[in-house]
Amino acid sequence: MSLARLKQRTPSAKRCGSFKLLAHSLRFHKVGQDKSGKCDAFYTANQSDYILGALFEIDEADKRHLDKAEGLGFGYDEKQVTVLDSQNQIISAFLYIATHIDAELKPYSWYKNHVLIGALESNLTKEYIEQIKSVKSFEDLDKNRNALQRAIHN
Repeated sequence: MSLARLKQRTPSAKRCGSFKLLAHSLRFHKVGQDKSGKCDAFYTANQSDYILGALFEIDEADKRHLDKAEGLGFGYDEKQVTVLDSQNQIISAFLYIATHIDAELKPYSWYKNHVLIGALESNLTKEYIEQIKSVKSFEDLDKNRNALQRAIHN
């Protein structure tokens, strides 16, 4: 959800606002290339479950760059969904869903920070932000990667 991180991958990215995705739950169980947990919009079929997040518009030319950065076909697939805006208007969107998951994984603290910053930028509810803050994470032993990822928000 972090605009700064997304703009590194797709310079044309523009935030369209905050939206709700029903019958899904935010999980950090996607197996990342670095073996840590990455985000997944996990389908639960329970209409009381939901994800709050940002919706972005990108130029079609940037999509292939985003697909590559996200690992489309190598850990994520693409899925069409409908999300709700603050007036409960339905909007069609796409998202990436994890194809390789491990419920025992935890995210690196820098990765969780990207998600948290995006949640704050998107003015998500205090309760939802607290939910993200409560996700257990761990420190990346690769100090260079850690520094590079944290520098995105400086």
